[in-house]
Amino acid sequence: MSEYMIQVENLGKRYRLHRVQGARQYVALRDVIAERFNKLFQRVHSESRDVGHFWALRHLSFDIQQGESVAIIGRNGAGKSTLLKLLSRITEPTAGRIRLKGRVASLLEAGTGFHAELTGRENIYLNGAILGMTNSEMDRKFDAIVDFSGVEKFIDTPVKHFSSGMQVRLAFAVAAHLEPEILVVDEVLAVGDAAFQKKCMGKMQDITTEGRTVLFVSHDLAAVEKLCGRAILLDAGSSKADGPTAQTIERYQSSILDCASMDLTTRNDRHGEGLVRFTRIQMIDENGREQNVCLSGKSLRIRLHYQASDTKPLVNCRVSVSVNSWGKVYFLASTELYIDTPLTLAPSGFIDCIVDTLPLSLGTYYLSPYFEMNGITQDWIEAASILQVEDGNFYGTGKDYPKGWEGKTVLVKHRWEVASEKILTRR
Repeated sequence: MSEYMIQVENLGKRYRLHRVQGARQYVALRDVIAERFNKLFQRVHSESRDVGHFWALRHLSFDIQQGESVAIIGRNGAGKSTLLKLLSRITEPTAGRIRLKGRVASLLEAGTGFHAELTGRENIYLNGAILGMTNSEMDRKFDAIVDFSGVEKFIDTPVKHFSSGMQVRLAFAVAAHLEPEILVVDEVLAVGDAAFQKKCMGKMQDITTEGRTVLFVSHDLAAVEKLCGRAILLDAGSSKADGPTAQTIERYQSSILDCASMDLTTRNDRHGEGLVRFTRIQMIDENGREQNVCLSGKSLRIRLHYQASDTKPLVNCRVSVSVNSWGKVYFLASTELYIDTPLTLAPSGFIDCIVDTLPLSLGTYYLSPYFEMNGITQDWIEAASILQVEDGNFYGTGKDYPKGWEGKTVLVKHRWEVASEKILTRR
């Protein structure tokens, strides 16, 4: 049996939430110093500060063997990124224990492990040194790293001048080619273009066939299923499923379906300050009737009901809604793309998003509404409502959409032209 490369036992990470009375919402240096003294002398914080705690992870345990490629999936806020930071030793756990065997290379955000003032070349050698590699080893790998990253023209430029995509390409190339025993990759690969993402997926598959271990976080469930034979589902900081990828994804999809079916007023997994909250979402057809099932190619009105905690008009607002399915966003509709002037709304009511021709193939989708006021997120709910789409004869041919493509594509009006017989015939 293969040996364990990662062992996590009863892991927990707790963050302290500070809420200061009045308008001040930051923690000053004097507060940090006072807190340290309070810890030393076991004093109790004054009543002017309400100290709460938030467990990003709690009671989490799992083992990963050598050569395994394991996905960590779950909704935003489930604890995925926190787990990777703990495994990468960026932060320390509050409870539990982590055992890692071998070198760990992490790619958690653009420019991970890079010094902004150093050039790409200097950062490559710096990362190698951190992993304990000699200059001669780095010399042998340097050309392969630069070739994979595709940034050879800028390799002697400080990375602070790199675009986020260039930083990701170089960071992944460094992490993958320095032969770590464990490679940890977060959603950051989504920054790269499609060709580079495909290249990275191939490299991660090569790494696992070489007997090294990959831990992969992504919302792209198709990529997860292709790369990983095992997946762990996190929800609210705890493991809800751990097993074959297809089974774990099915469990994840069921949990999203359950959440999207709930009354919005009972959802507590929302993000934002909460001065304005969505209360209901309606799907309305072209005749003004509420509908449970929408037809592709037909008009759809998405009505977002909201309620503010104050009676004053809501100024400088932005409202948007995204339509997604199993980790892929199919389209985003936003008021700032359609209305030039800042939006002012009544303290309660609804706002409609009208889609003249619904471009989705039959399948199940989810709506995620977002409300922003004065540049601050007020309410954002992932998978707030279900959008069930059936074939509406989008192309006007009366033919069904090809089997196996349900819920996977957008529909686009198009035409076909066939070359004349004279052109097709060879003489």
